[in-house]
This record gives sequence, structure tokens and C-alpha cells, in this order.
Amino acid sequence: MPAPTTTPRPALTLASPRRAKPPRHLADVAPAERAGLAAELGVPGFRVKQVAQHYFGRLQADPAAMTDLPAADRERIAGALLPPLLTPVTVLEGDGGETVKTLWRLFDGARIESVLMRYPGRVTLCVSSQAGCGMACPFCATGQGGLKRNLSAAEIVEQVASAARSLAAEHSATGTGPGRVSNVVFMGMGEALANYRASVAAVRRLVEPAPDGLGISARGVTVSTVGLVPRVDELAAEGLPVTLALSLHAPDDALRDELVPLNSRYRVAEVLDASRRYFEATGRRVSIEYALIRDVNDHAWRADLLAEQLLARGSGWVHVNPIPLNPTPGSRWTASEPAVEAEFVRRLREAGVPTTVRDTRGRDIDGACGQLAALDVAG
Repeated sequence: MPAPTTTPRPALTLASPRRAKPPRHLADVAPAERAGLAAELGVPGFRVKQVAQHYFGRLQADPAAMTDLPAADRERIAGALLPPLLTPVTVLEGDGGETVKTLWRLFDGARIESVLMRYPGRVTLCVSSQAGCGMACPFCATGQGGLKRNLSAAEIVEQVASAARSLAAEHSATGTGPGRVSNVVFMGMGEALANYRASVAAVRRLVEPAPDGLGISARGVTVSTVGLVPRVDELAAEGLPVTLALSLHAPDDALRDELVPLNSRYRVAEVLDASRRYFEATGRRVSIEYALIRDVNDHAWRADLLAEQLLARGSGWVHVNPIPLNPTPGSRWTASEPAVEAEFVRRLREAGVPTTVRDTRGRDIDGACGQLAALDVAG
């Protein structure tokens, strides 16, 4: 078997470089702390609640539409609470319009991506939690670009709010379409649990009902990680019944050391044990994400080993999502052959492990996370 990688990789980076902070936004502030915002602005507390109702409840960010605010102070109040955070740079549609990928420019020029995916009965938004990523996984476009900085909670939330505004406007204009974001997955750029405080705050803004948040069901939110074990345990104690997705990609330490450099800190057994603890604490079945890479991790014996590792920790707690790799331009990493993928899935299912191949989207629009940002920088 060829060595998984022979090229140098970026260094693993858990801490974000120190940079200027984005403007404080209403979505950065917990509801219990919003009275302080009113005091700073010199307005009654109910004014902040009115803006929150517009932003979270009515999906409105235009001060001119907030006619319940005093006309003379409308721009000042709304402008202070809802500063612009994201500017669209490129918007691409794929899969016949069912997938929309947006490249955003942040206040400091950093780029992030979000991807809207329409499915029968639901709309999923894939969000970024960091500009870049410090996990340095060699098959990932974002990981190869390194970490620029963490996002604020509001920069994460605004990706969802922006998509929700677009869907609501489309539904209002045409009377068709879902009109709302039903699912959010933290599977875009970055390692969400390496930006723990902002990611958890963002989740809370997503799931709290208006005017405190967007009112998305916690069961519709998935937080992905490559296996930051202490943070997985912290998340389990947050009281947020979101789905945990573990990006495993290999069942053995020898290969996972190459594919997921964090494995040198937290071994396969440790991340699986932490995932099992998450299930026990929340009752939410864990997803195992496994990018199938041709001649690297798609061997039948690795499917058997994966099943063995999972079933050793019990049944009913886990579901495996094999993912056909969405290759990046110029990379030697590519997706498994269909027959190899089918055999890998068959072995897992026959062992009794629930398994569903992930529906890949956006191949025609540089769909792998980080590709669009990389092209923008290169251009």
C-alpha cells in the first residue's frame, strides 16, 4: 500500500492568531446581558428587544424597516446593534440550483464559505466556524491553507441569518420554496471545537426562540470535530442536544496519524470513547464521518476494523457516514472507486453498523470546503 502522504503538511494549530476583533453584534451577546447594550446606547431596554425581534424573529436587518424604533434614532440604534459582518464576494449555484455556495469577505478581509443545500423536506446550511483551519488534514483544502483566525459568534450566526433572509424573501416573492433553514451543520471551514466559546454561543443563538435566537431545533444542528476530546466532554455538559459528528477517516492510529494530525494527541480509542460519552450524556446518536479516499483508507479490512471498534463500545449509539471524497484541484487525493465504496459499506452494514453514504453536493462549484476561498486568494 502506498504511503498516505509524502508531502510536508502545515503545522497543527489549535490557537487562533491574534488579530483585530470583529465589531460586536447583537448575536454576540447573550439575552441576559443585553440590558448592558441598552445602557451603552442610552435607550430603554425594550428597544434592544425590538431590534432582536426584527433580526431573529422577522429576519430583518434593514434599519429602515424597523418602524417601531424612533425615526430619529433608528439608524443609530440598529446600526450599533447590527453592524455589517459579511460581504458576499462570489455566489455559485450547482446541482440545478439546489446547492448555493457563497464566498464571504469579513471585516478584515478574511474569507469564509457557507453552502446552502436544498433537499426534499429540508434545507441545510453548512457554516464555517473559523477563517481557515489549523488541523492540517492533508486531503482538505481548508486545512492546507492554515488558520487565519476564529470567527465571532455573530459571524457564524450571520451566515445562517443571511441564508434565512434569502429563503424568506424568495418564499414571499414566489409563494414557493421552504422559506426557512431547517438544519445547520458546522462542517465548513474550521474546527468548531477549537473555537469553542464562539461556536457554543452561536449554537445557542441558533436554537433559542425569537427574540433570543433563530428558533432552529437543536436536533437539526450538527457540530463536527476531528476529535478534541476535552471539548467533546465540555459540549456534552452544555445541555444542548445537538448531534456530534466525529471526522474519523481511519480506524487505526497508524493511518489516522497521517490523515488527521490531531490523532497524535488524541488516539482513535480516546476519541471514540469521548464520542460514546457524548451519546450517554445527551441521548443523541453520534455520526462517524469517514471520507473514502482511493487506495488510502477504503480497504475492506479497515471497514471490518471500524465496525469492530464501534461495536466494542455498544450498539445503538453511532451511525457511520462514508463520504465520497470531493477532490481539490491538483490534489492526488481522490474518491474511492464505486465498487470499493460499495464493499466498504456492505461490510459495515453486515456487521450491524447503521451506515448511510453521504450525498455529496457542489462538485460543479468547487464544493469541497476551502476550494472557493483558495481560488479567490490565488486569483
